[in-house]
Amino acid sequence: MGSGYTRGTSSDPQKDEVRGFFISGVMPVVKTQVQEKKLKMARLSILSNTCLTLGKLLVGLRMGSVGVISEAVHSGIDLIASLIAFMAVRQSGKPADQSHPYGHGKFENLAGIIEALLIIAAAIGIFVQAVPRLWQGGGHLESLGWGAAVMGISAGVNFLISRRLIKVGQETDSAALVADGWHLRTDVYTSLGVFIGLGAIHLTGYTILDPLIGIAVGLLIVKAGFDLIRESMGVMLDVSLPAEEESAIKSVLLRHADQFLEYHGLRTRKSGPYRYVDLHLVVPRFMPVGAAHRLCDRIEQEIAEALPQVHVLIHCEPCEEAEEPRETGCPKATCSSGENCPADSCHKKDSCPRGRCP
Repeated sequence: MGSGYTRGTSSDPQKDEVRGFFISGVMPVVKTQVQEKKLKMARLSILSNTCLTLGKLLVGLRMGSVGVISEAVHSGIDLIASLIAFMAVRQSGKPADQSHPYGHGKFENLAGIIEALLIIAAAIGIFVQAVPRLWQGGGHLESLGWGAAVMGISAGVNFLISRRLIKVGQETDSAALVADGWHLRTDVYTSLGVFIGLGAIHLTGYTILDPLIGIAVGLLIVKAGFDLIRESMGVMLDVSLPAEEESAIKSVLLRHADQFLEYHGLRTRKSGPYRYVDLHLVVPRFMPVGAAHRLCDRIEQEIAEALPQVHVLIHCEPCEEAEEPRETGCPKATCSSGENCPADSCHKKDSCPRGRCP
């Protein structure tokens, strides 16, 4: 297309202040109530994981149980993940600077990858402990009651904390908090597994169930780790926004389709909780700059209302007749009489969505 100008804004200043987002083309991230809410949840996760890790480790060592000790290792990794999540949330809330003109949002996604790698490393450690014990027939276990009690308490506490973490993470679009929440949710399932396994050992006396439970816990942890890597890598590699979010953007453009000729080059991506949208908008070549500017304003505002924390960049282009976008097989415009008309008096036919440049 021909030459044009670029127009980019975010939503109105009041919404920008609430979201801690972009104002006047710069992107200072204001420390808002949303940021404080995220940090508060990250601190709560650190506290709960610290208590559970110590409790499981003490009971596991007293029992000599690989299953309980593996759960302590899992909770220890969750504690490290919570610390990483806290630092990532705090870092991502910093305003954009000269070195990071697009902000620090991807620190949360980087934290998700680091957490996933730590989880997989913990699973390998569990396998190293459990496999030799499996060949030895399970060994001797003591204080099954204490182990069952710790696993039951762990499952209950982690279920409540993980549910809150995931909810706040989804509300604030925080990849770090959602990842931390799913770490704890995995811990809920594995704690329940160990709890059931200890009950089975108590009823049957088969201590070989202990290393088997440890191996099962390790496999669940590996799966969680790879799922987190896949999700975080998608954002790091600038994968497009989900289909439903791109559909919302296209719906906004469709509502204003009678005011421009076409759009193309729509690109979307995400950085932490922030969304980036840019596109080219083709307008009539004699459209005043002020009118095109107001049209872009309306489109940007409606996209900001449809999607949270979004920065929209629109490159406006005048339609040039020599570059007229016409679909293949589009019939030549005709007058009402059905005869061909001069170029300066042609009308767009209903069957031709892209007529001559006005």
